[in-house]
Amino acid sequence: MGKLKVTFYTKENCSLCDNGLAVLKIIQEDLPFDIEMVDIYKDDVLLEKYQVMIPVVSIDGEDIDYGIVSEEKIRKRLLSVCR
Repeated sequence: MGKLKVTFYTKENCSLCDNGLAVLKIIQEDLPFDIEMVDIYKDDVLLEKYQVMIPVVSIDGEDIDYGIVSEEKIRKRLLSVCR
């Protein structure tokens, strides 16, 4: 199985996004995965979908968490996907 990819929907000048990314980096120290950063302001569809939810963490195309990102929630999901 290839390395997991986590998509992180974000925007510029967003403190919640900075915090969310920090959480992902903490988890990354224990679990190998790639983070794909996506700026929602570069895509109208994403902007409409995620505007009030930013940041959004998506694993395997499924939105797992948003806003104040939960380390426990994301870690649990990544572990279940790894098995």
